[in-house]
Amino acid sequence: MPCGSKKLDDTAINILKALATFTQPASCKEIAEKAGLDVRKVTGKIRGLVNQGLVEKAGEGKYRITDKGKEAIKA
Repeated sequence: MPCGSKKLDDTAINILKALATFTQPASCKEIAEKAGLDVRKVTGKIRGLVNQGLVEKAGEGKYRITDKGKEAIKA
């Protein structure tokens, strides 16, 4: 595994896939509903995805998937 890359778990993949379906930035609640996950799980995981550059903040409490995030779910 290349240095600096982290294997995404199922929760992270589900969050990214859900985010990829939105045309506008989404809240953790919206992401959780789309992904079929508990909102607390999404909230806890989203910061790590932002830190990895897979998701970006798009205003207060709103997130969108990055190009890097889209590539991660294609792989």
